Amino acid sequence: MPITRRELLFSAAAPVLSTMSAPAAGRATIHVGITVDTRPDWNGPQNFIRSIDEASSVGYHRIETFWNYLERWADEPQGLKQELSKRGLTLETVSNGGRMRTDFVDPSQRDSVIEDHMKLVRFIHWFGCDHLKINIGGKHGPGDRTADYKEMAKTFNELGKRITDLGMKFGVHPHLGSPLQTRQDTESIMEMTDPKLVNLIVDTGHTTMAGMDPVQLTRTYLHRIIEYHIKDVAPENKGGFHGELHGPYNTTAENRIFFEPGKGGVDFAGIKQILDQNSWTGWWTVELDRTGTTAKESCTIAKKYLENLGLAV
Repeated sequence: MPITRRELLFSAAAPVLSTMSAPAAGRATIHVGITVDTRPDWNGPQNFIRSIDEASSVGYHRIETFWNYLERWADEPQGLKQELSKRGLTLETVSNGGRMRTDFVDPSQRDSVIEDHMKLVRFIHWFGCDHLKINIGGKHGPGDRTADYKEMAKTFNELGKRITDLGMKFGVHPHLGSPLQTRQDTESIMEMTDPKLVNLIVDTGHTTMAGMDPVQLTRTYLHRIIEYHIKDVAPENKGGFHGELHGPYNTTAENRIFFEPGKGGVDFAGIKQILDQNSWTGWWTVELDRTGTTAKESCTIAKKYLENLGLAV
């Protein structure tokens, strides 16, 4: 039977329509959030409302914060939800902090640490958060730390199992000045923990200044990374800082080691390229521990940088 002109036209258009409706191949799904804790003007529970006002006014839609900033709403989460909703915000996640027990090294504290963190998990689960990100308390002991790693891994695995059972993910954050900071610390914990239960948060600033390259971390732990904390470092520290940090640092605008993205020390485009090639899904959370101007100006700079990189904030 001969093909009609209408059928011919439709046949020719069909591949185009199919291509347009299909998801783009080789593209990461990156959700952008912001940690509302930039010193000095967003720092502390007393400045929380100011921080979400200003983050919202700049155009952010998802926030991450710390438990001690939100404890006032521990028994009234609906009150916090209302504060966020009227500013067009949702909660990305809440990190541990405040009066919570955070010593993951001491086995005698394991039960209490897990109990405290599960209270936080139940709180953020109510908000629909998809992951818990934590910092690690306790001491970074000298010498062979195998025993410390084993104790930390036990707690991480147990906490990760409970969080996974709720349909959420659990990520640990290597951080300067903590028991989880160096390349050896990171590699050991990743090796000793169950990849189905324990994931990695890559802070592009802290990992770089601890001597690691966040691009290489991305290649190595791609399938375990669930979130990046987005901050830059000085251009000369690209690929990892190899000196020693002396005295107070990042306590004033003059001794900063972290900067708004675009300074040049972190290859954000390189990280994104790897994520795009592997259709990665997760979070990029803008975080600047300290600003040289104001928190509002800093988060505006970060937003423009990420938008120029092709991300929707």
